[in-house]
Amino acid sequence: MTSVSNRRSMMGLYSGNICIRSHQVRFVLSEKGIVTKIDNFDDKKIPEDLIALNPFATLPTLIDRELVLYDSRVIIEYIDERYPYPPLMPVSPVDRAKIRLALASLESGIVFPAIEFDKSIGTRTENGMRKKLRSALNASADLFSVNKHFLNDDFTIIDCVLAPILWRLEYFGINLTNDHKHMKDYMERVFSREAFQHSLTEDEEEMHL
Repeated sequence: MTSVSNRRSMMGLYSGNICIRSHQVRFVLSEKGIVTKIDNFDDKKIPEDLIALNPFATLPTLIDRELVLYDSRVIIEYIDERYPYPPLMPVSPVDRAKIRLALASLESGIVFPAIEFDKSIGTRTENGMRKKLRSALNASADLFSVNKHFLNDDFTIIDCVLAPILWRLEYFGINLTNDHKHMKDYMERVFSREAFQHSLTEDEEEMHL
């Protein structure tokens, strides 16, 4: 986190056009209905002004007036606290702790393997990383049958984190079978949300064409 001297009247987001973590943030912003100036970039073509804002030059990077955030997990929670309606985290401290614990498990179990696989596409490790991600998803398949949304009947931050990965499964060459019926039903529910459709870049839309 750092600060900049020029104050901005509108929240801005530097986003990767097919970046999983950027998509997660865009989904949260869309669910909240927050007017945001979003600049999407090729991950390999980082704009020079971003380097001045973020010493790591990573995407996504959020700018809110003098505040600059460049960790997607911090960004997502900040947005939910800064704009509490509609809430994506429970009000109860106990329930919030449970959500955070689930997010930590999701991060290590699915999000990180998905990001590592994405980086491996076109390399010798691609097939092995695909198998690792497929195995992680298979291990979670039964959880989609328990609640309307993932691990909860209410739509939460967890869904905003998970859905962008599931959107990429076909693009990743991971095909779901009849054994994944509940997962596919969940995907259909979330992907049909207006906010999710608005969160997609043109390149992400093409993943399902």
